Amino acid sequence: MTNLAALLDAAAARYPDRTAVIFGGTELSYDQLDRASNQVANLLAAHDVKPGDKVALSFPNLPHFTIIYFGILKAGATVVPLNVLLKPREIAYHLADSDAVVYFAFEGTADLPIGDAATAAFEDTDGCRSLFVVPADPTHLPWADQSPEFDTLDVDDDATAVLLYTSGTTGQPKGAELRHRNMRDNALAGGELFGADASRPDNYLCVLPLFHSFGQTVIQNGAVAFGGTVVMLPRFEAHTALQLMLTHDITFFAGVPTMYWGLLGAVEEGVDVSEIAARLRVAVAGGSALPGEVHKNFADRFGVTLLEGYGLSETSPVASFSVYGQEPRVGSIGVPIPGVEMKLVNNDWSEISDEINEDGFSPIGEIAIRGHNVMKGYYNRPEATAEAIRDDWFRTGDLARKDSDGWYYIVDRSKDMIIRGGYNVYPREIEELLITHPAVSLVAVVGIPHESHGEEIKAVVVKNTNHDGVTEEQLVEWCKERLAAYKYPRVVEFARSLPMTSTGKILKREL
Repeated sequence: MTNLAALLDAAAARYPDRTAVIFGGTELSYDQLDRASNQVANLLAAHDVKPGDKVALSFPNLPHFTIIYFGILKAGATVVPLNVLLKPREIAYHLADSDAVVYFAFEGTADLPIGDAATAAFEDTDGCRSLFVVPADPTHLPWADQSPEFDTLDVDDDATAVLLYTSGTTGQPKGAELRHRNMRDNALAGGELFGADASRPDNYLCVLPLFHSFGQTVIQNGAVAFGGTVVMLPRFEAHTALQLMLTHDITFFAGVPTMYWGLLGAVEEGVDVSEIAARLRVAVAGGSALPGEVHKNFADRFGVTLLEGYGLSETSPVASFSVYGQEPRVGSIGVPIPGVEMKLVNNDWSEISDEINEDGFSPIGEIAIRGHNVMKGYYNRPEATAEAIRDDWFRTGDLARKDSDGWYYIVDRSKDMIIRGGYNVYPREIEELLITHPAVSLVAVVGIPHESHGEEIKAVVVKNTNHDGVTEEQLVEWCKERLAAYKYPRVVEFARSLPMTSTGKILKREL
């Protein structure tokens, strides 16, 4: 069967009593997860949801998300996961743009009233027929009176399984149409990438939001594909994450760089990591560039080498990864995963020369990707799709170079590149340098308007608490000694924190 939900069907048939999901004191076996998802599928059928219909959901990392996700798929419908931080106006845009006919939303909390926002958005959206606000109380679930028996609908391999909205850093968010085969093959890639094996299943700590592709594919779907256990944490908090690693013998952790930064900070506050390190088998990073210092410090503290990978919502998401079992190349996003090709292109799509320069790298170009992971296109946006995909190659907007062995190194987002006085400046290079300064805990480098240079370079720095004496001017001078004249930041600004997305990426546009 080609339906992505067949991963759950198979796991429930083979390992019915194995624990699938843990949240607080709640544990669901694979059989229970499967039967609850069947109830959701029956609820959708009762509300006249047909194969190909879009069903939206707004949930933090709770068992409800996984139950509803697979229930939608079983019914042959398309999952539209929404960021839980969206406001009513934004939710209404997503519901209308995706043509969603049914919407599931968690009731939320006083701090995050998801249900109220969902209700307001639903009332403002003509095409969405049904809203289910789901309470935390497991005795009052909307699907509770439905039959737990349902035959998963077979679907075309190219049917859209998930409509995943890009973050919209440039313009309105667009829905990436991810086929059943895109999502299924990307989840199954865990076997070759991380040595995932159903005969010795992993315990995954889920701190990445499930409404985002990284957590959805690498944690949730990857676990289900190999009969693993997902331990859910709705909101990342370093001390809580470390405690859950201990309590549940976590063997697989995935996070964005700021999460690893947080874990290292929590360890410094006196947490004994020896037991965590003894069990942790795999630690993977993605979402944004991983600073070399974090790479080194995590290996020192946890005894596990971070595997850095790369991908986008449009690529389901995983496109490349460091090779498991090999010594990593710090700063590299690794090599294309099996079944995927990558190349570097110019603005006109022509391929960058593979010739290796004296510094050991190819010239810089934009990453293009082709393979089983590339989306069908942007929903109802043929022009945007044609601009992004040509001859099955998808242009990412990320600038990189590669070494003689074909390992790729992200230089920066093409949109983040700063042009100062005609020179291209890549913020990541400056960030990598600044993070090595003992006073710098976290940093983001951005371009700001300048009359004569076009753009000037600015570094926004979060200081380490024990280095209050360092001034902004001293950091400017420190960079000046180590960077070419056109590269060093003329402006350094201290901040208590940096604005971040719900997935832990630094929001440079707000700086």
